[in-house]
Amino acid sequence: MALKKGDLIDEQKRHPHACGLVVKVMGGGEGFEKIVCCDHELTEEDVVSDISSRGGRKKGQLPAAVILDEKKLYPDSCGLRVMIMDGGAGFKEIRCCGHSFTANSMKELKFGQLRGPDPRQNAPPGSA
Repeated sequence: MALKKGDLIDEQKRHPHACGLVVKVMGGGEGFEKIVCCDHELTEEDVVSDISSRGGRKKGQLPAAVILDEKKLYPDSCGLRVMIMDGGAGFKEIRCCGHSFTANSMKELKFGQLRGPDPRQNAPPGSA
């Protein structure tokens, strides 16, 4: 089963004493295999409809609102993009389309940031 945009994966669903990683799928996901965190394998079985309010989530090197993008490293992939929502102290890797990607595929989410290249001006400044 593939992941789809909007899915939430919560480590505490099956592993309540782990760091409590929560990720949200932002795009792609047809080739999703697993997420490895705290030596647990998180799969489609860990998809939840909403984030539980249980305490004990431990943040790691991945801050909240960071996006991990498979396309950044593997342009020929399904393009899985996930956002770290909470936890993540034990995060190791995401496996998708036979590839492994880690924190090295991180993109910061900045307010007002465009996805594409900066727009070019059509005329010199001041000629409205």
